[in-house]
Amino acid sequence: MHPKRKQRLILALVVVVLSSATIGLITYALSGNINLFYSPSEVAAGEAPVDRQIRVGGMVVEGSVERASDRLETRFAVTDYAHVITVSYDGILPDLFAEGEGVVATGFLGRDGTVTATEVLAKHDENYMPPEVAEALENARATAVQP
Repeated sequence: MHPKRKQRLILALVVVVLSSATIGLITYALSGNINLFYSPSEVAAGEAPVDRQIRVGGMVVEGSVERASDRLETRFAVTDYAHVITVSYDGILPDLFAEGEGVVATGFLGRDGTVTATEVLAKHDENYMPPEVAEALENARATAVQP
């Protein structure tokens, strides 16, 4: 094989290997940042991954909000009308956060089934509900009605 041809072949192989490694690393990094939405029923069924960032949403259960007296920590229950899960959040809740209203919490599911939220979002007007929450509530109602 001619030396110039051999040099070009090696260069092409190095470019292919480096490109493949770069694409692999980018894909791995992006997959770690994906946080999927789960309903309380899916969390209760064990479908949500433990110790990985997820989003969970539903309606805040009436009478479930407990605020710590010495910190910003708040614990509340979220339901899709079939199952209830507990969410713990240490921070300032949105102004529109209220019992009986829709909420989406982003955080980590612990082994005890409690979601430790890093962010809590409340619906921004009385006619809007995030599509994932509306779909989860509808699915839970449909399965709860069937015998």
